[in-house]
Amino acid sequence: MTDPFDTRKAEASAWFRALRDQILAAFEGLEAAHISGPLSDRPAGRFEVRPTHRRGEAGEEAGGGLMSVMRGGRLFEKVGVNVSTVHGRLGERAQQAMAARGVPGMAGDPRFWASGISLVAHMQNPHCPAVHMNTRLFWTPGAWWFGGGADLNPCIEYAEDTDHFHATLRAACDAHGPGLYPRFKAWADEYFFIPHRGRARGVGGIFFDDLNRGDWAADFAFTQGVGRAFLPAFLPLIERRRTQPWTEADKDAQLIHRGLYAEYNLVYDRGTKFGLETGHDPEAVLMSLPPLAKWV
Repeated sequence: MTDPFDTRKAEASAWFRALRDQILAAFEGLEAAHISGPLSDRPAGRFEVRPTHRRGEAGEEAGGGLMSVMRGGRLFEKVGVNVSTVHGRLGERAQQAMAARGVPGMAGDPRFWASGISLVAHMQNPHCPAVHMNTRLFWTPGAWWFGGGADLNPCIEYAEDTDHFHATLRAACDAHGPGLYPRFKAWADEYFFIPHRGRARGVGGIFFDDLNRGDWAADFAFTQGVGRAFLPAFLPLIERRRTQPWTEADKDAQLIHRGLYAEYNLVYDRGTKFGLETGHDPEAVLMSLPPLAKWV
């Protein structure tokens, strides 16, 4: 029997792939255009693309995607943009975690389907902020919902950069409802907080999960709006900072700040936990980790 939701699943999966293609083109273009300033004399980086695979509990093929990573570029020290569409049965811990969040249907039928895009960029220049963005659709027989968000992670903070990033996300949210930005900004402030450090990992952004207001078209349009806002929110910051000279002390501060990012993603991040617990390609799941980091 055909699932009546299949058309919507395909539509969402295609959208995440199209957004990925747009971001890859923009990042490679920015990388190639960096012809003055620090590290501009090295070859421009390019994305390396490989398929990823998820294995089910019995080792069967259960979906996958594409992992696209650029390493050692002029601007991008490491950036990954992943898309995936996976399916199968949720394990007991994943079921319990979702049931605790109020997701219906977990006890009776553990089947799931999920698709999304996930991006993390770690920059060469310490004045250029690291950034994260993801959007996703999750389906079970009892429910569907969207999730995602974006947050900025500078090691050297500039108020004008933070203001621009947040203003762009606010405009994207406000186009779909006046209360969305304050709600999802507050959620990001809570979600991206590192309890054992007593601080946030960056300067925030927005975060949302379990988004199902009973209107598929409206929630999908909002999720697309968040995805479309990413490049306008981030690229101007890199254009502003990419030729700014840095010192060894600046680089040291960047590497220490990256330690916060690594700690958060390995200890607290929902996506990391879900990917590793449900059998997805570990290299794709851990793509978000920085290439170099240090601790004092």
